[in-house]
Amino acid sequence: MKSINQSEAIVIGGSSGMGAAIAKRLIDQGLKTTIVGKDEHKLSSFLQALKNKDLATSVQVDLSSRDDVASFIEDLSGRTSHIKYLVNAAGSFNPKPFIEHDHSDYDIYMELNRSTFFVTQAIAQNMMHFGAGSIVNIGSMWAKQAIKATPSTAYSMAKAGLHSLTQHLAMELGDFNIRVNAVSPAVVNTPIYNAFVPDAEIESTMDSFGSFHPIGRVGTSDDIANVVELLLSDKASWVTGAIWDVDGGVIAGRN
Repeated sequence: MKSINQSEAIVIGGSSGMGAAIAKRLIDQGLKTTIVGKDEHKLSSFLQALKNKDLATSVQVDLSSRDDVASFIEDLSGRTSHIKYLVNAAGSFNPKPFIEHDHSDYDIYMELNRSTFFVTQAIAQNMMHFGAGSIVNIGSMWAKQAIKATPSTAYSMAKAGLHSLTQHLAMELGDFNIRVNAVSPAVVNTPIYNAFVPDAEIESTMDSFGSFHPIGRVGTSDDIANVVELLLSDKASWVTGAIWDVDGGVIAGRN
């Protein structure tokens, strides 16, 4: 694909869900891609399923571990190749009423944002050195719209922060030919829901959210990957600082 050249990409949270769909797209286009994930088994399974295994490498990083993150950043600082594309797709989602949140619930999201901030900083320095880059963050509709059925205060604070980071980085990094954008999905059928929905109920739960979206269905990982692929590419060369609603119409109005 002409709009994404032969540079390198890093997908944080790339072993499952939206991150995996995005990473697979990039690899299928012939782009050397590093997949960063917490679960070694998921990383191994993802790599084994790829057709172009030689283009993919994996790095196991627990983004809640400051030691893991520091080691990963040290590795990034030593790279001499051009990391032109970054996707921040790692996430955690476990709805809980505000009054029931404890420190550990809150810290899950804030540690993830802290890691995202400093990993992105390290990769941006590489992009600045080479004079080009494109970053896409996976935000959330919950950062823009409160949904009573899924109370998500700490999660929404974190994602709203990621949206704000997107806009500020677009301003600061624009002089270095680095674009920074985000997508803001609504309900997307990914393994993230396994954290609080039993396996036997996943399909019915996803179906129940279909009518919540004006377009009549929940999203798929490929729905998100389609837009991220565009935002990363030169086809979106005049787009930066944007938070794209990829949400089946939820922000426009809910059924």
